[in-house]
Amino acid sequence: MDLRVEKTKRSIINAFLELRAKKPLEKITVKELCEHAWIHKSTFYSHYTDIYDLSEQLETETVNSIIQTLPHPETIFENPAEFTEALFLAYRSQDTLSQILFSGSRRGQLIAKTKAQLRDLVFRTYPEYEQDPIRNIVLSYAIYGSYYAYTENRHYGEDMVISALGQLTQAVTWTFSE
Repeated sequence: MDLRVEKTKRSIINAFLELRAKKPLEKITVKELCEHAWIHKSTFYSHYTDIYDLSEQLETETVNSIIQTLPHPETIFENPAEFTEALFLAYRSQDTLSQILFSGSRRGQLIAKTKAQLRDLVFRTYPEYEQDPIRNIVLSYAIYGSYYAYTENRHYGEDMVISALGQLTQAVTWTFSE
């Protein structure tokens, strides 16, 4: 990629993140972003269709980074505790960016996008489980349930909460997998 294009995109992204940290996505205008990034609107539109496109791309990149951090996401059914702990360490690695991008009306998108990508990975490894209702419920619980329990309880100490969630996910998975 051309260095100028790369610098322009970086400028747009940095300006967007600064604005997004201060206000909801719906309140950010292209005009405001362009002024903040010191670019023309036509330059913005040569890279993105609108503010939502920019946000969507950054959200997807963030979730991709989270998923790529997981050593073996397909191990959810063999070693659910290890999977859960790895997932939360991956979340933690992108915490600052996630807090900005997935705030306000976008809050539920982090977990929804993560589940969609993990589901694809897991069922690519275990296609025989794709139509299994119990495996789907366990996967949803492991991702959604543990995420919301983590966000509500992290004030007790992240390491303790992550460990407890790993044990709970292990117990639930093994209870319903037998």
